[in-house]
Amino acid sequence: MARRTSRYPTELELEILKILWRDRQATVRQVKKQLLGFRDLAYTSVMTIMTIMTEKGYLKRSKKDNYYIYKPKITEAETTSGMLGDIVERLFDGSATAAMVNLLETGDIDKAELAKLRKLITRKGKEVQ
Repeated sequence: MARRTSRYPTELELEILKILWRDRQATVRQVKKQLLGFRDLAYTSVMTIMTIMTEKGYLKRSKKDNYYIYKPKITEAETTSGMLGDIVERLFDGSATAAMVNLLETGDIDKAELAKLRKLITRKGKEVQ
């Protein structure tokens, strides 16, 4: 039975997207070099993955001389929002509150992060009133 296609990027696809979101564009060789800390893949493997990502609509490419330059076609914001929304929907029955409570109780949050959260909650509270 074939594996069901995900609506969201795989772990490796996300690593490639992070490189392209940061650098705005890159060749396969440049991406392969930056993936070394994550995975040591053959050039052809990275090229195949990036071609698949182009077919999925995650990347766009343009030819320059004898190589392709890849750019992200999807934004980091829309990707993270979609993936997070999917997790909240599937794990917490759509409750952002339940997700936040879980994160706060299970995560390591330092004072600076906690201060940011308090500020955001205060701002959101004023917007609702």
